[in-house]
Amino acid sequence: METNLPQARVGAAAKKKNADLGKRILGHKHLYLMLLPCIVFFVIFSYIPMGGLMLAFKDYQFNKGILGSPWVGLTYFKAFFNDYQSGKLIKNTLIISSIKLFLGLPFPILLALMFNEVRSRRFRGITQSISYLPHFLSWVIVIGLMQRMLAPETGLLNEAIRFFGGDGSTFFMMESKYFYSLMFGSHIWKSIGWDSIIYLAAIASINPELHEAAKIDGANKWHEIWHVTLPGIRLTISILFILSLGSILQAGFDQIYLMRTPGNMELADILDTYIIRVGLQNGQYGYATAVGLMQGVIGLILVVTANRASKKFFDESVW
Repeated sequence: METNLPQARVGAAAKKKNADLGKRILGHKHLYLMLLPCIVFFVIFSYIPMGGLMLAFKDYQFNKGILGSPWVGLTYFKAFFNDYQSGKLIKNTLIISSIKLFLGLPFPILLALMFNEVRSRRFRGITQSISYLPHFLSWVIVIGLMQRMLAPETGLLNEAIRFFGGDGSTFFMMESKYFYSLMFGSHIWKSIGWDSIIYLAAIASINPELHEAAKIDGANKWHEIWHVTLPGIRLTISILFILSLGSILQAGFDQIYLMRTPGNMELADILDTYIIRVGLQNGQYGYATAVGLMQGVIGLILVVTANRASKKFFDESVW
């Protein structure tokens, strides 16, 4: 009887814990009902499709299906790294992703700081709405506008160059030396407003007493931003940066695919466009799945590593 006593206590504690959990769920049932569509969405579109990752290890045949197709092990992974294009694809992807991640990080933070300093609610609301609008435009529209504005002879920029005595016949979208500038500029224009929302929310959550104390101590606006506002949103910046590392090998298919021209192909051919090309156009579904799986695994490793490093050195982490 004595030997069964600890087990009985553990069982009773587990039952009590489950009962408490059930009470908490019932107590917040309306919130959980609101959460339910999100859970269903991710289960259907994120978790169930993960079963298709088996294609990375199988010689897929339509008549046998995914489960019935024969296993090929790591054949597709070996084939990718033996491909003469793999080095160029990884290099281009890393360059574009790094430009967006590292150079693009300060822009939404700066915009959020600027919005926070605007005292007119009406003016701030108008400017915020204007900055959010590009996010809702598809890349097809954005790149179409770029092509019109940068077209040789008839484009707005070339017209301005000709007005000031220049040639006015430059085909900006065709020349590789302009590719990174156009890619980064269009990315910032489209995303800066939307990305600033979470930073603005983090700034709004800072205790106003900290700002008042800084003013009493004689701090000017710059010192207040540097010593109060930025430290107050440091955790938000760290979390978003860590999560962004998960997409370091995903440079953004829509934008890059639409910006590709024969003149910039050496720079614009990335893993995302390669996967579409070999997977959908050439029908190599297993091979394309293997490359996509490699992107996800490397991204996961980077996120976990960066999270542990942040927790160790800065005592801040996602989990």
